[in-house]
Amino acid sequence: MRTGGVPTHPHQPAANAVSGYFDVASGEPLHPAAREVLLNAYDEGWADPARLYRSGRRARMLLDNAREVVAAVLGCRPDEVSFTPNGTQAVQLGILGRFEARERDRTELAVSAVEHSSVLACATRLESRGAVVRHVGVDAAGLVDPDEFAAAVGPQTALACLQAANHEVGTVQPVDDVAAACAEHDVPVLTDAAQAVGRVGLPAHWSILAASAHKWGGPGGVGVLAVRRGVRWRSPWPDDERGDGRVPGFENVPGVLAAAAALRARHEEAAGLAERHWPLVEHIRTRVPQVIDDVDVVGHPTRRLPHLVTFSCLYVDGEALVTELDRAGFAVSSGSSCTSSTLQPSHVLAAMGALTHGNVRVSLGAEVTHDDVERFISVLADVITRLREQAGMS
Repeated sequence: MRTGGVPTHPHQPAANAVSGYFDVASGEPLHPAAREVLLNAYDEGWADPARLYRSGRRARMLLDNAREVVAAVLGCRPDEVSFTPNGTQAVQLGILGRFEARERDRTELAVSAVEHSSVLACATRLESRGAVVRHVGVDAAGLVDPDEFAAAVGPQTALACLQAANHEVGTVQPVDDVAAACAEHDVPVLTDAAQAVGRVGLPAHWSILAASAHKWGGPGGVGVLAVRRGVRWRSPWPDDERGDGRVPGFENVPGVLAAAAALRARHEEAAGLAERHWPLVEHIRTRVPQVIDDVDVVGHPTRRLPHLVTFSCLYVDGEALVTELDRAGFAVSSGSSCTSSTLQPSHVLAAMGALTHGNVRVSLGAEVTHDDVERFISVLADVITRLREQAGMS
C-alpha cells in the first residue's frame, strides 16, 4: 500500500502502545502506517511545494496525493481540503471564515450546547461583535433533537454547527437530519468530525468540516479544514499566496503525508476495530455500575462511538480519580476533555443534566484486550472505594 508516493505498511502494534492507555480520544500514538512515511517524508518532502524546481515539484506532488487520500475518506473533492496546524484552528477558520463571507442580513449562529470548546469560543467572539448565537439543547443522552435544531435556524442564520460525535460522551449526532432542515433556509452546516473520522461513517451533507490528525494516529500539528465548493467562505486572515487562500504559511508536508497514511490505514481498519471495541465498551457500561455503587454511565447507549464511554461517580473528585488511576497504570481523562486542567465542570455533562464532577472518560486504543478492561474495572473499584473512605463517604 502507498500513500502520497511513500510506502506504508499494514497495521502492527505501535512501538509506544501502552495497555493501560485508555485516552485515545485525547490523542493516539503514531499509527505504524505513518511512522515510516513520516521519516521518509523528511527526506523526500522537505522542499517548498510552491517552487518550480524538481524538489519543490516533488513536494507538491506528495502534498496533492495526500490531499486526495484525505478527500476520499471525507467524501469530498481534493480541492476542498486544506491542512491547518491543528483541529482547533480548523474549527476557528471554518466558523470565522463563513462569517467573513456571509450575506449581510445573516447575523445568527446556531450551535449545539455540547460542541467542543473551540466552537463555543468562536460563538462567544462573534456574539461580542454583534452576532446572535442560538444554543440548541440536548437530551439526557447528549443527543440533539433535529426538530429543535431546525427551530433555531432561519433566513437570518449564517451557519449551523453540529459535531459528528461528542468528544466527551461519544454520542453520534444526527448531522444529516439537521443539514436537511438547514438546507430549507440555505444555511451551511459546520461539523466538527475530530472524534468521528476513522471511527464511524461520516455524515454526507456537511458544508464545512474540521478534523485533527492526532485523533486517528497521525502526528500532532496537522488539522484538516474542508470547505465544499459553493459555500460562501473567505479567510478571516490577511491574504496569503499559500494554502489556496485558506491557510497561510508553509505547509507541513511530512506531517500531512504521515497524517494521510494514518487516516487511510485507520479507515480500512475502522470496521474491525469497531467490532472489537463495541463489546469491550458495552462490558464497561454494564459492569462498572454492578461493582461500584452510585455510578452514572452517560451518553447514548447505542448511537455512540464504538470505543468511548464516560461515567460519573458520586462522592469522588475527578482529578483525584485520574491521579490514582495513573498511579495504577491507567491513563484516562476527567471533566471536560479540553479544559480539565482549569478544574471547570464539563459543559457537556451540564447540558445533559448529568453529574459534572467525579467523571471518567475511557477511550480504547487498537491494542486493548478484554483482560486489560477487566483489570481496569478491578482497579477502578479499588480506587473509588479508597477515595470514598478517605473522604469519609463510605
